[in-house]
Amino acid sequence: MTTTPTPETTPLPSIPTAYALWTEANRYLQQSVAPLANTIDADPQALAQAFRGLGDRNLLALRVPKSWGGAGLNEADFQQFQMSIARYSGALAFLQTQHQTAGNMIAASDNHKLKATYLPQMASGQQRLVGMGIAQLRRAGKPSLTAIPTDEGYWLSGTVPWITGWGIFKEFGIGAILPSGEEVYGLVPLEATQQATGGTIAFSPPLALSAVNSGQTVVGELKNWRLDRDRVLFPQPVDAMRQRDRNNVLYLSFLALGCAQAGLDIVERVAQQKPIAAIALTHGLFQAELERLIDQHLAVIDPASAPFPHRLQLRGSAIHLAGRCAQAAIIAASGAANVLSHPAQRVYREAMLFSVTGQTAEVMAESLGRLIAGK
Repeated sequence: MTTTPTPETTPLPSIPTAYALWTEANRYLQQSVAPLANTIDADPQALAQAFRGLGDRNLLALRVPKSWGGAGLNEADFQQFQMSIARYSGALAFLQTQHQTAGNMIAASDNHKLKATYLPQMASGQQRLVGMGIAQLRRAGKPSLTAIPTDEGYWLSGTVPWITGWGIFKEFGIGAILPSGEEVYGLVPLEATQQATGGTIAFSPPLALSAVNSGQTVVGELKNWRLDRDRVLFPQPVDAMRQRDRNNVLYLSFLALGCAQAGLDIVERVAQQKPIAAIALTHGLFQAELERLIDQHLAVIDPASAPFPHRLQLRGSAIHLAGRCAQAAIIAASGAANVLSHPAQRVYREAMLFSVTGQTAEVMAESLGRLIAGK
């Protein structure tokens, strides 16, 4: 008789404390990632190497429970990691977020076999590298990816418009809409495959993107793909994605806050080179605003701690500040910022990316409202 592995029987890596992880992560980011940020942004191999560096330090399953091999961090500690990574490399931050999210989804599943197979190996990323493809669930109107229930599982057909990590991730978490409007999530391969049943999954060449192009983002096309029950993570009720987005409205704010700090780091360096009072003044005022906003985010990181409209306003503030700090870096650097290799150019593009990542209609309205009001 075969025994399914459990957290008690599966060998797990030694998990450092949150402080030790934080110290090691910042040392790695400052010494090995920051000096190569522009290269990591442009070169898929450099990004893959930086990503492996996170895995070497067991930083790829930070919110997965310790019993399953993760770091078991609380939300506040995890988000400060997110912010720090985004400060030094937007491409690396965006890529690792996909894998971290996949780990969280697997950990939340009732599929014990998948959890035992994947989770103990996700922190290091040596064997299990998993991306995400669920953005289509946010789209209004006719679903772009549908699921038809069968005795064996589900038949999936349609388009997954955004999957980052081609060439790095071997699989990705997917979400589809059932005829009832309910949602189903599972794991599928991130490589062109034809099943014995005739189902296929294929992918476009990597899209040409202005930001984090090294992330190798592709479009997936599924035709009668059989998602067997042993590959299903969980079903979810109608509008589950929308409710999750509302609960997690601040989840991606910290990438924008890290990007804002990246812009201010550039302003500070320029201020040291150019004795212009306006540059130093801009850095001081924006740095104080950023620190206040970080404190405000951390104070309401629990969805139950503040009403959704207030947390939505904070998300809009983070997006708006990232754009302003990136523009400040451009203006302070002057004409040099127009050179593609200048760090202000990269941070400016990253601010654009983080202003639309995980965007919902509510986040869009809040962001546009701030632009209209000039806040």
